[in-house]
Amino acid sequence: MPGENLSRDEAQERAALLSVDGYEVSLDLRSAVGDFGGPGGEPRTFRSVTTIRFRCADPGAGSFADLIAPSVTAVSLNGKDLDPSEVFDGSRIALDDLAADNELVVDAQCAYSRTGEGMHRFVDPEDGEVYLYTQYEPADSRRVFANFEQPDLKAPFRFEVRAPEGWVVWSNGVGEHTDGVWRFAETKPISTYITAVVAGPYHYVTDSYERTFEDGTRLEIPLGAMCRKGLAPYFDSDDVFEITKQGLDFFHDHFDYPYPFGKYDQAFVPEYNLGAMENPGLVTFREEFIFRGRVTRASYERRANVVLHEMAHMWFGDLVTMVWWDDLWLKESFADFMGTFSMVEATRFDSGWVTFANNRKSWAYRADQLPSTHPVTADIRDLEDAKLNFDGITYAKGASVLKQLMAYVGREAFLEGARRYFKRNAYGNTRLGDLLSVLEETSGRDMASWSRAWLQTAGVNSLTPQVLLDPEGRIDELAVVQEAAESHPELRPHRVAIGLYRRADGGALERYARAEVDVDGPRTVVGELAGAEAPELVLVNDDDLTYCKIRFDAGSLDTLRAGLGDVTDPLARALCWSALWNLTRDALLPARDFVGLVLRFAGRESDIGVLQMLHAWANSALTHYAAPEWRATGGRLLAEGALRELRAAEAGSQHQLTWARFFASVASGEGDLAVLRGLLDGTEKVDGLEVDQELRWALLEPLATYGAADEGVLAAELARDDTASGKRHQVRCLAARPSAAVKAQAWASVVESDTLSNALVEATIAGFARPSQRELTAPYAIKYFEVIERVWAERSIQIGMDVVRGLFPSLQDSPGTLEATDAWLAAHESAAPALRRLVVEARDDLARGLRGQECDLAAQR
Repeated sequence: MPGENLSRDEAQERAALLSVDGYEVSLDLRSAVGDFGGPGGEPRTFRSVTTIRFRCADPGAGSFADLIAPSVTAVSLNGKDLDPSEVFDGSRIALDDLAADNELVVDAQCAYSRTGEGMHRFVDPEDGEVYLYTQYEPADSRRVFANFEQPDLKAPFRFEVRAPEGWVVWSNGVGEHTDGVWRFAETKPISTYITAVVAGPYHYVTDSYERTFEDGTRLEIPLGAMCRKGLAPYFDSDDVFEITKQGLDFFHDHFDYPYPFGKYDQAFVPEYNLGAMENPGLVTFREEFIFRGRVTRASYERRANVVLHEMAHMWFGDLVTMVWWDDLWLKESFADFMGTFSMVEATRFDSGWVTFANNRKSWAYRADQLPSTHPVTADIRDLEDAKLNFDGITYAKGASVLKQLMAYVGREAFLEGARRYFKRNAYGNTRLGDLLSVLEETSGRDMASWSRAWLQTAGVNSLTPQVLLDPEGRIDELAVVQEAAESHPELRPHRVAIGLYRRADGGALERYARAEVDVDGPRTVVGELAGAEAPELVLVNDDDLTYCKIRFDAGSLDTLRAGLGDVTDPLARALCWSALWNLTRDALLPARDFVGLVLRFAGRESDIGVLQMLHAWANSALTHYAAPEWRATGGRLLAEGALRELRAAEAGSQHQLTWARFFASVASGEGDLAVLRGLLDGTEKVDGLEVDQELRWALLEPLATYGAADEGVLAAELARDDTASGKRHQVRCLAARPSAAVKAQAWASVVESDTLSNALVEATIAGFARPSQRELTAPYAIKYFEVIERVWAERSIQIGMDVVRGLFPSLQDSPGTLEATDAWLAAHESAAPALRRLVVEARDDLARGLRGQECDLAAQR
């Protein structure tokens, strides 16, 4: 039988044959605690008994159920016992001679996970407590119970769980604990991948949400939030509940469909691979959203955005679900858009669109220029394809396109379309056409042509202004030139705003004219701006209405070089920064020029999220796009500038904290390291800077990287912070030390062993790859290509992705590494498509970096 990688064709065939009436799932998790005395190499397991009631449209036909488990004890179909050794192959259970109505019972031993997939088991080093949670998307519920693992075979679920004494268990429905068993209310019809179980001695806080509708109907939603006991002192659940209530108000105001899943629990769990997961009634988040140290407003904004993103999924994704992963965008693009839309309109984070333009869209621009780019509506052949398509296109480009769609059809038509979509398709599955049809109804627009241009073609367009002046110095003609890459030549209709800027009294760059226009085709004249006074800066896509790369005419670029910090509007300034970064990535602006702009103007940036993004881009410019001959100079300039801004920042401000973290990330010289040591031991003071435990680790990391903090120092710091977070930091710092033996050990622990958890694999990889240690890691370039196919075959897809992405020799940035990559691709044409995609993407990033280095080198000639 085929293996774990379910194909779209198989799913379509099974959906045509089967309808599922319900699941009863019984899990015995008492084995999660205590000694494990199994034979060497065997995983710790738990008992999973599943009863599935389902119908077959063609009695006598055969199909299969999904299950990934070390062993199956018993299988019965319609009362007949089947031999597990004959029907179970490790990932599927063969079901032959089906009746019209069927009952399948599977008794299995399923494995606890260390990879964040399935039933993840975590032991807290601080107190020895064990915590469990599940994570399934796209297809890992089959690691916990037997099922039909595809989104369009929805059904109600009943869970019951036996757990160690003293534990609390949560699932999608409300639970009751009687006779040692946790029994949960039956769910509405939902897909397998959004069922969930969380169990353990979690710290749990409650609240409630109440609302009375216009017809007098009253809705009450019990709210809960949980985390590990060790994080309880840091858990600001009041803020989580505040955002939750504001979101529920917003979505009830705009969706006209009451929250359909009863309670609303939110679990912050350890070693989580994702940001969060929208399990109805039991949303799971990475526990890093509970802040152990001081963070900036941007971190709270990010958490609020994720809370609201997952809440939007209760309607887009859970209530109405895509048929297959081709239409993943139907939930992720909408949730990404609605997360920011609701945050800006309903919470204190009213500058969220600035963050979206500067941060979220940069993710989309990168993904949309890779060889693996795809339309928003993608061609997903199988589950491995699906796993890789949780990307910047499905999320951020899709959200950008929806933002433009709202401008195109109008806010009310857009929201009325959503309301009709929910009511017509509640608890069902949909495709692209189902959404387009309601939007055509509500807007009167031709959605088919819009969809072809924006959802069914790939690539990003560039928009460049052309300005001609008359003899009096006024605009004679202003046109917008639209271009596309040769690989994806589609030109699209764009609704854009064109902003004209000039200096006001006092030197500020302010907008004095604006025109909205439909850009369509290669060149569009903006007649409304003819006769306007000559601008110093023309900003195409002002207000960020469309999805495009912004380019500048020569005069505008000169203005930004001289006075980017003088642009007063935060969104306009963020758009200019984003455009300049795209120019750098496209080898049209030397990396040293971008770094110079950051050094000159980042200190004046008021938006903390934008500032943090500028720091990340400056680091990337130095690491990947700067000529090797200039890296040392650029690194010294960034460290000097960061320290200067750190000392100049307002005492105790979030800007001060941000510059402190950036200084640590670029520190390299002995003087820099001395400052870091002084901040750690208290001999160096920066007024208002609190060096808490999280900042201590950030200061220690560069000391470890440059050999100024050895294993003993790191062990002492772990003793000071003997927590799960402290362990991750220590592992990363240990792997960062500049020693060949250290690198060999780190490599072996990730590549040759599977004993590390997903979180420690991630930490080890982060420490292994250091820009200052290119020579140390050079020998691993060849080894990488020797092992990746084996790693992909033997490890889970999540760990495989982490290894293939994280250990690609991107720091060996030479034509030789490109040639080695090409040689591997040529010799492995039959390798798993998902593996090849990851390698092709890494190759493209490397080639882009080399082009940037050539551009930067030319700047010094």
